[in-house]
Amino acid sequence: MPMLLEPFEFGFFVRAIIAASLVGGLCALMGVYIVLRGMSYIGHGLSHAVFGGAVVSAIMSINFFIGATVWGFLSAMLIAWTTRKNPIGSDAAIGIITTASFALGIAIVSRSHTATHNFEAALWGSVLAVDRDDLIAIAVAALVIAAIFFVAYKLFLFATFDPDVAQFYGVPTGWVDTLFSLMLAGTVVVSMQVLGVTMIAAAVVIPPIVARLLTNSFRIMVLLSTGIGVICSVLGIYISYFVDVSSGASVVLLSAALFVAVLSWSKIRSNWFPGSQDSLSRLPRESAGTFE
Repeated sequence: MPMLLEPFEFGFFVRAIIAASLVGGLCALMGVYIVLRGMSYIGHGLSHAVFGGAVVSAIMSINFFIGATVWGFLSAMLIAWTTRKNPIGSDAAIGIITTASFALGIAIVSRSHTATHNFEAALWGSVLAVDRDDLIAIAVAALVIAAIFFVAYKLFLFATFDPDVAQFYGVPTGWVDTLFSLMLAGTVVVSMQVLGVTMIAAAVVIPPIVARLLTNSFRIMVLLSTGIGVICSVLGIYISYFVDVSSGASVVLLSAALFVAVLSWSKIRSNWFPGSQDSLSRLPRESAGTFE
């Protein structure tokens, strides 16, 4: 038992656990809307795009959180603009814009060797990289984004499932999408130190998919996804301490293992109890008529 509690004797580990719980829940919450919108690839792409902004911010001595968030937001808006104004699929736009941004960051790092270690931590995630300022930034971002979702819950819900109908009812879908892009960029930025650029996409996508396998209710899916994100992140960080691997990799592997387990269980349940679970192709909807 003393050995199991040993990590909590270190301040950096306690900070990492708190940060992981906030980041895991935040990514999973954002992931519900991303998955239901069919935008899973944007989490992967935007995390790579933000890396380019982080590098440029460091080189120009701009605050990391401000520079990277602005860069990520502009990347997300550029993707949306490119898709609307040209006959280009969203997956192609995401691939071009985000990989170009990531390549720019790598090119700058390869030319400047002064901060290589810090950028490696941003790529792969490191519990040692989470300091007091990072923890404050993560907490503020989590509170602000959770508050926005709480206040504008119906707006996001309506814009997610019926964007055309939402416009007809006067919902400013353009502004909703813009706000969502800014929130996603902020989520990616504050998650970088804990999960790493290469692992954020999985933290955004896996919890909501697992939750979707377990329920057809949107509200329950939101709660389940957030809870799964928190639990997997905390346990992943805890396990990474003992096995000495990247914190981001540990979180993602644990999440992936949970996904395999739940998927296997859902297949067994559907075989033994046909009709107990709706097809995954049917999204958990709430009536648009409830929007007022």
